[in-house]
Amino acid sequence: MKGSVFLALDFPVLEQAKDFIEQNELQGVPVKVGMELFYREGLPLIDWLKRNNHEIFLDLKLHDIQTTVKRAMKNLAVLGVDMVNVHALGGSDMIKAAREGLAAGSAAGHNPKLIAVTILTSMENHVMNNELGLQGSIQNNTVHLSNLAYESGADGVVCAVHEAGAIKKVCGPSFLTVTPGIRLLNAAGDDQKRIATPAVARKNGSDILVVGRTVTNAQNPKIAYEEVKKEWSHGEKS
Repeated sequence: MKGSVFLALDFPVLEQAKDFIEQNELQGVPVKVGMELFYREGLPLIDWLKRNNHEIFLDLKLHDIQTTVKRAMKNLAVLGVDMVNVHALGGSDMIKAAREGLAAGSAAGHNPKLIAVTILTSMENHVMNNELGLQGSIQNNTVHLSNLAYESGADGVVCAVHEAGAIKKVCGPSFLTVTPGIRLLNAAGDDQKRIATPAVARKNGSDILVVGRTVTNAQNPKIAYEEVKKEWSHGEKS
């Protein structure tokens, strides 16, 4: 899974996601399925993606009491996806319950990776301080939440590229850093605040990239996706 580039299927319905994949010859690429699409399409979406050999990151960001999260993860594990996530702010007991639910629901030999969301890449420091009441820097809070997730049995975290190196120092090289907010140099940042290019991501120790609008809004999405992969693989702008 390390080195994968997940394409965010940020479409409202399955037919649009199918059309985008097929028209742009992106069959079989790893994909991220978020709340918008999954809540609308559910199991038929996951089944179609699996039949077409897509690795799946199911990005639902669970955050609830331990029992609810454990039961939800047990159900999600049955789907056979490759990676799922929770909010690290749910605390250690919730993360441990998520791990238990995945183990209980997974088929033998196929445990989805459990990833914890730290501080959203759309958030700025003053918002975190003043609205959430979390003091200090985004990086310090992200590292703290990453260590909490690591000690609670998570396989990795979602974080911004610029925080990945500091997380590796605390949690070790095998702890996965999944980094959204990836943009090619000619792409707009949109609502992501802490963004970076694939080359910067490689340099900073990211393990897995998530790309969305830098590909889906490109004139030629297939070429844009290949440019991300090339820059990510070689650590330089293509």
